[in-house]
This record gives sequence, C-alpha cells and structure tokens, in this order.
Amino acid sequence: QVQLVESGGGLVQAGGSLRLSCGASGRTFSSYHMAWFRQAPGKEREFVARISRSGITSYADSVKGRFTISRDNVKNTVYLQMNSLKSEDTAVYYCAADARYLTSDEYNYWGQGTQVTVSS
Repeated sequence: QVQLVESGGGLVQAGGSLRLSCGASGRTFSSYHMAWFRQAPGKEREFVARISRSGITSYADSVKGRFTISRDNVKNTVYLQMNSLKSEDTAVYYCAADARYLTSDEYNYWGQGTQVTVSS
C-alpha cells in the first residue's frame, strides 16, 4: 500500500510555471507506475500524464509540449513541471499510483489533490 501527498499548487498568471510534487510513503515506490490527473469545476477527472516504473512517459494532447512528468525513486517523489500555463489548466491536480500502467482513472491509490489556478 502507498500513501500519496501532493504539494506545489497555487495561483499563477497565464504563461507562468508551477512544479507539483507528490511524495509517497512506503519502500515500494519504485514498483508503482505513477500518474497525474486533474479535475476542473463541473468537469470529470481527466488524465494528464503518466510515468512507468522504468521512466516511460505519456501525456494528454492538451498538455503535450508544456508539461513534463518525472520521478525520483530515491526521494519517493513524482513531479509535474507545468510551463506555459493557460486558464484552462485551472483544476485540482491529483497524483495516482498503481501496479498497472493506465491512462484511465482506475488507479488504486490517490492523493488528496492540490489546487492550481491560472489567472488570465
């Protein structure tokens, strides 16, 4: 089992950058595939990015070229570097973990979320 805690959200102007972090408890972090999802007000939760145990990444088309997911297996942390932020990136961002490499929201473990607000 793993517990996830996100941090790094906040208010930023359009065009700016933020880096989200997700710290994981437990000694088996490296065995999990990790992902970021987001949920905007009135919308369903959507996939943003994922990174496999071996570091393979994939992204939603809406963030490709602007966001970068990475992981540090020594620090038990996954990151989401967000550049060129747009107002439509405003959402609660969630970190997720699972033994399966998924783009759906069927991940077993979730953090509590961190708010990202982009002002135009």
